[in-house]
Amino acid sequence: MGVGRRVDATAAGCGEQIVYDIQFTNADEGNPSLYKDGAVQYRVLGRTGVNVSPLCLGSDNFGDATPADEAAAIINRALDAGINLIDTGDVYAEGMSETIIGQTIKDRGARHQVIIATKVNHGRRRRGVSLDEEVPGVGPNESGHSRLNIIRACEESLRRLQTDYIDLYQLHRPSFDIPLDETIGALDDLVRQGKVRYVGCSTQPAWLIMEALMVSEIKGWVRYASEQPPYNLLDRRIENELIPLAQRHGLGIICWGSMGMGVLAGRYNDAENYPADSRAAKRGGFYADRVTRRGVQIARQFAKVAEQAGISAAQLAVLWCKDQPGITAPLIGTRTLDHLEHLLPVLEMTLDDDTRVACDALVPPGSVAANFHNTAYWMKTTVPDLPG
Repeated sequence: MGVGRRVDATAAGCGEQIVYDIQFTNADEGNPSLYKDGAVQYRVLGRTGVNVSPLCLGSDNFGDATPADEAAAIINRALDAGINLIDTGDVYAEGMSETIIGQTIKDRGARHQVIIATKVNHGRRRRGVSLDEEVPGVGPNESGHSRLNIIRACEESLRRLQTDYIDLYQLHRPSFDIPLDETIGALDDLVRQGKVRYVGCSTQPAWLIMEALMVSEIKGWVRYASEQPPYNLLDRRIENELIPLAQRHGLGIICWGSMGMGVLAGRYNDAENYPADSRAAKRGGFYADRVTRRGVQIARQFAKVAEQAGISAAQLAVLWCKDQPGITAPLIGTRTLDHLEHLLPVLEMTLDDDTRVACDALVPPGSVAANFHNTAYWMKTTVPDLPG
């Protein structure tokens, strides 16, 4: 963490003095923790003081593409390797992902050694059914970040996870039609009740995160500890505003999509014919929209950079994210145990300057080549693809 300072201001229209306690972080520091286990250097999540591994285990495949027994093996292997942060969401596999994680951690007897991060409210998808075939509907109070829905969803996540508390409870997408004091007030109540330790958000615009931080400061409520945006070499737009905001105000960044949904790992040979077992083929919709001709073309050049660095394209994609300024931990949403084993060496790798420069030459800082904000309808940038 960097140094902090106090700023006195007068609230407009009321003459009341407000004191903001602003934290600054070093952009090149990466928030390293004092804790190190073997060769794994842990990092501090925002300004919480919580030590987390530099990779986060994602679980979107658990209970869907990945059966429960293999998902449990993935979780146990990740924990053995030093990964202590596991991310899930109430929408993943219709709640099955949370159920698998909860049972596995209970069987292992490791609840207090694991940081469980889950999320509330996102569009639904039935297990095994493509979004091109069906988009499930929701009831009038089954979505959105109202007090009613947040508390209901939290209770259900606690039950599935078989735990008394959630370490990091995140808002999955923005609810622009619901006032932030309704949302943050509900999260604050959950923290005060001991059901949640920290709160965060996912795929939110920088301006809305800043507004939420100010609501928390003014009301004396819990503040966001982290944001979880899409981030990879193909979509670097968060470098323009979100990462500077996070560095200035002490927010952790746990990013999703580090391998570009497999595009950067060489999963797709072209943008029209998907592997039968890929998410683009099985889930369709916005998943398939992320596989573009331009992205596949860049991935071919990226593979050559990885070869020169002596590692695989999948490893370089995750390493690049891990060692970017302001990033706490990229998610690795592995589908199989073999995939996890292949990525675990990244825990001990460091991105060298020559490789960083080569990656910047493919997609310059702050720019975008493929749209991974395509479920963030507030993002107005259009991303043209190459002609077919």
